[in-house]
Amino acid sequence: MTIKVVLLEDEELVRSGIRMILESAGDVEVVAEDTNGARAVELTDRYRPDVVLTDVQMPKVDGIEVVRRLAGHPAEPAVVVLTTFDVDEYVYAALRHGAAGFLLKDTPPRELVTAVRVVARGEAMLSPKITKRLLMDFATGGAGEQARDRLAALTPREHDVAVQIGRGLSNGDIAKALVVSESTVKVHIGHIMAKLEAANRTQVAILVHDAGLG
Repeated sequence: MTIKVVLLEDEELVRSGIRMILESAGDVEVVAEDTNGARAVELTDRYRPDVVLTDVQMPKVDGIEVVRRLAGHPAEPAVVVLTTFDVDEYVYAALRHGAAGFLLKDTPPRELVTAVRVVARGEAMLSPKITKRLLMDFATGGAGEQARDRLAALTPREHDVAVQIGRGLSNGDIAKALVVSESTVKVHIGHIMAKLEAANRTQVAILVHDAGLG
């Protein structure tokens, strides 16, 4: 199955490079691109992408607004934010609003393709090194208690799965760690997201980190 990507990036050289890397993978197609996020909803309506890659800083409509506009879109594209900086308050805001993750623009080509595949199948694109640092740097003081209160709604097994999500594990890795089937993990994740009213796995991971469990 071909993964359809919409690419939003204002720098032509960067945009061309990313498109070349993705389309060389064989299973990824950049179906549309633009220099800012003004047409993000229009392009998503037209092409129904699996993934939207958006730069965080663009003229007119930036990446944060793209995340906001696509939150709850019927096509449910996984939105990944591209950034130059490894710790960026704008990226943190994007994660809070439902982005599937973020990538540095100097991410190696192989990792870029892997990340697109990961978010396309509904998993979070979390870099253990960078994401944890970002969450630690920008978490608010009162977030910990609120996060723990929300996580209290989970069953013990759902809580275990949520903690593994916070550690950046894939469904397969969670299944191995908890000695259950991958299908069981998927069921638990569905219940977790419903109870926590989380748009995606990334928001679950943020709650886990805010609660001091990641």
